[in-house]
Amino acid sequence: MKYFTKEVKIALVAIMAIVVLFVGMQFLKGMSIFSSDDVYYVRFADVTGLSPSSPVYANGYKVGVVRDISYDYSNPGNIIATIGLDPKLQIRRGTKAEILSDLLGNVRLELRFATTASGILAKGDTIDGYQESGLMGKAAEMLPEIEALLPKLDSILTNVNILVSNPAISGTINNAENLTASLKTTATQLNQLTAQLNQKIPKVMGKADGLLDNANKVTENLGQLDLQATMGKVDRSIENLEQLTAKLSNPSGNLGLLLNDTKLYDNMLSSMNNLDSLLIDLKSHPKRYVHFSVFGRKDK
Repeated sequence: MKYFTKEVKIALVAIMAIVVLFVGMQFLKGMSIFSSDDVYYVRFADVTGLSPSSPVYANGYKVGVVRDISYDYSNPGNIIATIGLDPKLQIRRGTKAEILSDLLGNVRLELRFATTASGILAKGDTIDGYQESGLMGKAAEMLPEIEALLPKLDSILTNVNILVSNPAISGTINNAENLTASLKTTATQLNQLTAQLNQKIPKVMGKADGLLDNANKVTENLGQLDLQATMGKVDRSIENLEQLTAKLSNPSGNLGLLLNDTKLYDNMLSSMNNLDSLLIDLKSHPKRYVHFSVFGRKDK
């Protein structure tokens, strides 16, 4: 017991604290001291953003972690990342590893499996890696095109300024406002007209219904008429008229003689003339034809 002095106990507690701290840090990084993961190596030309403890995913599922990153001084331009993967995972030859980053700056390593079955990689084999361009890279690729568009944009803005400063635009806007006001007034009038029509249409429809009823009654009355008998009477009237016309046209009949005999006409004309002369004489000498006496007529 004399060996476990106060100083030794303090030293043991410190060592245990350091071990616990180290294990805790590795656990927080996603790494395990007693891990049985298979080790593979990934060759990169650029590992910007990638760091030890970065997760490794396959089709969105975490299958491992980046253990270490080292620069290959013997072959400048190559950076080797050591990764530990789940032993159940089988990697085909031709599989690649891509460094991905999201908008929040989180970086991960994504395995892109080969589609052709050309064999399985063994533990400790090297996988080719690459890095996606990301949003900034894509923006950098678009810079030449944006620079080429800038002069055109400047010209367009200049033309827009000229167009906006044109007094005709103001007049057009004023006309548009006036037109809008006119359209609003027209819409109001149309609404009023529609309201009036809505009030009058039922009355008109009622009158139309009455007219239709009258028309139906007239049609029913016409349907009740004996058209055949009526047409027979009309035919008989036409025949009688034709007979009368024939008698008038016949010179041997009384009516025909009356209408066609010129002697009868001359006699009637002569009689009318004589009657007219008699009336004139009667008017001029009434005493020749009429005698009045207070005491009676004298005998001759």
